[in-house]
Amino acid sequence: MRIGELSRRTGVSVPTIKYYVREGLLPPGQLTSPNQAAYDETHVRRLRLVRALLDVGGLSVAGVREVIVAIADTERPVHKVLGVAADRVVPRYPEERGEGIVAARQAVAALIAKHGWRSHTESPAAEALAVALAALEGVGHGAFVEVLDAYAEAAEQVARADLDYVARNVVREELVEGVVVGTVLGDAVFGALRRLAHVDASDRLFGDNT
Repeated sequence: MRIGELSRRTGVSVPTIKYYVREGLLPPGQLTSPNQAAYDETHVRRLRLVRALLDVGGLSVAGVREVIVAIADTERPVHKVLGVAADRVVPRYPEERGEGIVAARQAVAALIAKHGWRSHTESPAAEALAVALAALEGVGHGAFVEVLDAYAEAAEQVARADLDYVARNVVREELVEGVVVGTVLGDAVFGALRRLAHVDASDRLFGDNT
């Protein structure tokens, strides 16, 4: 297919496609003449992945390039590829200092060890959790750590459901896209479900049942 058709199929403008090629996010098409190139389904899939990483995952162009490089490395295990993609969609925070963040990091490390998670305490997700716990402590809700185990158990169930869904895809790029889209949109879905459950739990606990 020509670049115009690639643009129509993906909804990405021709100038943007050319920009992605220049930035190494999309492989160049097969030259059919000095100023014409042909594209195939590989380009369609890659372009959709790039858009998912940029638009849904919120990655920078440099971050997308890092994920693309990981995908292209066929010697890298799928788990490692998924890790690169997942780590890129976790928020980064300025370096936190003080006793609050130190205690929070210790709590996160203890939680990871208790549940036997094969996660690194220095990972972006672990740091994001520590920052959240430190913030809770800062506003007088440090006791929130007492419910972390319940959250961890729920997170394990959600994670298994996420990966069971993602594992239906066998193409590496579709696996990565599933993780990125599933993580970001899955967070939105889980957040909405949690709020619905809050309404029900609140009514049962505090509502007027007379």
